[in-house]
Amino acid sequence: MHNKTVAIVGATGAVGREFIGCIERRGIPLKQLKLLASPRSAGKTYPFRGENLVVEETTAAAFEGVDIALFSAGSGISKEFAPIAVKAGAVVVDNSSAFRADPEIPLVVPEINADRIKAHKGVIANPNCAAITTLVPLWPIHQVNPVKRLIISTYQAASGGGAALMEELEESTRAYLAGQDYAPQVVKYPYAFNLFSHNTAIDPETGYNDEESKVIKETKKIFEDQDIAVSATCVRVPVLRAHSVSMTFECERPISPEEVRELLSKAPGVRLVDDWVNNYFPMPKDASGQDDVLVGRIRRDLSDPTGRSISMFVAADQLLKGAALNAVQIAELL
Repeated sequence: MHNKTVAIVGATGAVGREFIGCIERRGIPLKQLKLLASPRSAGKTYPFRGENLVVEETTAAAFEGVDIALFSAGSGISKEFAPIAVKAGAVVVDNSSAFRADPEIPLVVPEINADRIKAHKGVIANPNCAAITTLVPLWPIHQVNPVKRLIISTYQAASGGGAALMEELEESTRAYLAGQDYAPQVVKYPYAFNLFSHNTAIDPETGYNDEESKVIKETKKIFEDQDIAVSATCVRVPVLRAHSVSMTFECERPISPEEVRELLSKAPGVRLVDDWVNNYFPMPKDASGQDDVLVGRIRRDLSDPTGRSISMFVAADQLLKGAALNAVQIAELL
């Protein structure tokens, strides 16, 4: 990424703006940063390193001379323009679901499988945000004592649905507190002081929604283990930008909470927040704006008498490690 020309596709969206912030905060020396978006956003300006960058329309010609293209404009745009960007000579790091399931395309979390980057053929997929949040703290354990079964429940923030859903949460909350009616625009259900099953389609055969299916499939692909048993319940909660996950996992051999804490205390991208005395554990308010995945509530799963199972709770910023930061880390490794 150093001294390269980098393009951000979807630069005016929630993740796109975080791409700009990540690059600036990390002090990455670039040759040029190009901001690309839809025709209606063309002409807008965003500050970057003391100057105002003008947003351009995403066209085939816009990728000329681009070395790395960071995409976060939805799967439709990725499917249309990623091949064009690659043909123009760029490496694409895509934040949508367009290419994640493709066995030929690496699905990368740098703390877990950075070596897969070398296998790219022009496109690298950024995983689902709930999958990243779950797997970064699970990987150090899996390496030492393989995880055979994983059950998660997610508490997913509005940011996962983009800037429009974040705005809907804020506006509907104001209306609720003022005693006013608010007709949902982005999701079907009232969002203020409410939570609901993740707003993606339900598979009529399994009963799992798309988000849950993504987490299950992506866990197997990232861990390169098709035998790991995974079940997920994904829920949208009235939080702006940090996802949380309650997880219980069963290892191949008995494992203690002390062993888990020791492993996670040294793990990259992880920060322990496990204060039993003060009942202080990972919270979205603390994870928001942070690069690390916060991990706590580490305890034995008392429903498993074999001693092979652990329960814990994690939280991570969906726009950072769940999206933009992970993609920028991939680009840095390129």
